[in-house]
Amino acid sequence: MKWIIQIAFVLIGGTLGLILLPHLYEFINLSNNPWIHNPYVSILIGAVLLYIAALFLTDYLINFIKWMEERLLRAPIGDLLFGTLGLVIGLIVAFLLGSAINNIAFLGIDSIVPVLLSIVLGYLGFQVGFKKRDELIHVFTSTKQQTSKKKAADEEGAQGLGLGTYKLLDTSVIIDGRITDISETGFIEGVLVVPQFVLTELQHIADSSDTLKRTRGRRGLDVLKKLQTERASAVLIVEEDFEDIQEVDLKLVRLAKKMNGIVVTNDFNLNKVCDLHQVRVLNINDLANAVKPVVIPGEIMHVVVIKDGKEHNQGVAYLDDGTMIVVEGGKAYIGQAINVEVTSVLQTSAGRMIFAKPQESK
Repeated sequence: MKWIIQIAFVLIGGTLGLILLPHLYEFINLSNNPWIHNPYVSILIGAVLLYIAALFLTDYLINFIKWMEERLLRAPIGDLLFGTLGLVIGLIVAFLLGSAINNIAFLGIDSIVPVLLSIVLGYLGFQVGFKKRDELIHVFTSTKQQTSKKKAADEEGAQGLGLGTYKLLDTSVIIDGRITDISETGFIEGVLVVPQFVLTELQHIADSSDTLKRTRGRRGLDVLKKLQTERASAVLIVEEDFEDIQEVDLKLVRLAKKMNGIVVTNDFNLNKVCDLHQVRVLNINDLANAVKPVVIPGEIMHVVVIKDGKEHNQGVAYLDDGTMIVVEGGKAYIGQAINVEVTSVLQTSAGRMIFAKPQESK
């Protein structure tokens, strides 16, 4: 830093010597000497004089710079930022006023007023920005919060109306097939989105050597084709993939976050993963359970026990909608149609299960 200051003094001294020394020569009647008119002489004299001054002033300047540096480093960055912003605004205003005053030359003040304006307005701008920092931050943050709230309200209103929302289909809900019937009724609005990685998984299932898997995969492809041809709104195939993720379910969750969409599934585990990631999810099983007839304990039902249950002496029956009925003591009635009394109902996102006992056992 010492060398930088001395070099700066030499350059400033040479410039001042070139500009000021000729006037000094005339003032002390030395302008008649021919060597005085050489500009290089004036530059050399000015540089030497300022270099000699730098030898005495360099240490003081270095100490002053270090002191200023410590003060600036200790000052909060917000104070410096808003102070500088106020200084810049003050100097801009001073420049504009100075330009206007320069056009009023007859007053004789056009040379000094712009300088005074720059000093005064620059200082005032810095002080206003420095001392009103908190108020300025409050103004900016309040405006930003109001804009964010308005945007969030608009998005929430649009989602509440079902407008412009993306419904991302997973593999299980496509293979299930009920999505086509729900789509035809108009209960699912917005754009149905099928990611390419879901389509690839469907193709792998359809090409499987296992007959059951192959049948399920082909059914899923047929469901997609039916959705494309019969659905009024668009079915969008998204090519985006996430190479750093291997699991299809996690890719679907990531894409739903990115598109601000809703996952449509009947996979109980995917439903839980979406809840953990705070991604909205529509579970087809929840919808099916919601429209099933309400069954209450004590109600009498007529069912056919078709097989034994997991526990001892249990029998299993099914309703027309596929709901499983576990009949306590129903193993003896396998293959028979009997009346049972409902004892309890278990309902989850995985489905509904009814527990009952034969009416004759009362």
